[in-house]
Amino acid sequence: MKLDAIAMSQPIAGVGALADAVETAGFDGLWFTESGRSAYLGCTAAALSAPGLEIGTAVALAFPRSPMVTAQLAWELAELTGGRFVLGLGTQVKAHIERRYGMTFDHPGSRLREYVLALRAIFAAFQREAPLDFHGQYWSLDLLPAMWSPGPIEHPDVPIYVAAVRPWMAHMAGEIADGIHVHPFHSRQYLEDVVLASVRDGAVAAGRDQGEVAVVCPVMVSVGDTEAELAAGREELRLRVAFYGSTRTYRGVFDCHGWEGTSDRLHELQAAGDLAGMAATITDEMLDVYIVTATWEQLPGVLAARYRGVADRIVMYGATSGWSPDGGGTLDRWRGVAAALARTDAPRSA
Repeated sequence: MKLDAIAMSQPIAGVGALADAVETAGFDGLWFTESGRSAYLGCTAAALSAPGLEIGTAVALAFPRSPMVTAQLAWELAELTGGRFVLGLGTQVKAHIERRYGMTFDHPGSRLREYVLALRAIFAAFQREAPLDFHGQYWSLDLLPAMWSPGPIEHPDVPIYVAAVRPWMAHMAGEIADGIHVHPFHSRQYLEDVVLASVRDGAVAAGRDQGEVAVVCPVMVSVGDTEAELAAGREELRLRVAFYGSTRTYRGVFDCHGWEGTSDRLHELQAAGDLAGMAATITDEMLDVYIVTATWEQLPGVLAARYRGVADRIVMYGATSGWSPDGGGTLDRWRGVAAALARTDAPRSA
């Protein structure tokens, strides 16, 4: 099981030092989100600075870019990294796609499925394995003159991961994707009963082995040395869980534990601007299910125990906050966590 970090909205000028520090600390990979800044530019800066680090988008938004634009970006990053780049794609939500990007959001699941298939067709054309001739419901692509193609590269099999929360998208990932990005708002039970079960069903439907689909799990962690530090971290994450849980399409993450109606209550409180009420809705029992709480010494064992058998990679949300590239702050603590976790044997069950 690999241990990764994530970079959120990092200025390009600081990405090189961050990536170097992440690699030095013993993390296996660094993922870049796409919110206020482009995930692809961050990946490029990191790849140039940390040649041993696996780099990926977690996730880049599919719909604001045509499949050809995304394919070109991914192809160049695959070439730059020598095959260490992973293309992670997601849909975002309707309001952002339509009102922030001015793009179409109808049928997001089937649209993303076709997008992945279109990318594979483009990659094959770039590698000169087949002419570009893709025709689907949403995109038709059949023009790629030689002078407009980047041409073959040494590592053309760019892994494509998709973000999924609900069963349909997880099933789709099992059918056609190389991996799945789980939402940070999850539980072990939800992973096993809903996400991985759907991935397995999709893989079986496509005649694949479930083990062909890598599972990447972002983890919300409250870690410290004292009870006060752990309590402070839990309170910060309580509101984050409430915020994620207020998205009503994620209600199943509550429902599978018998907490029906929680998502609707959180949505109403959010609409009213009642942040305190949102936080209060998340009980300690809920918090224990959705986040990890551990001392620095306990953390490697707790992570291995919770994610053994369900994840290939775990991504530490917030790991890069509180430390500096010169080794100060918590950087040394994470180095210890990475080393201890690497000594554990935690393969995912097929």
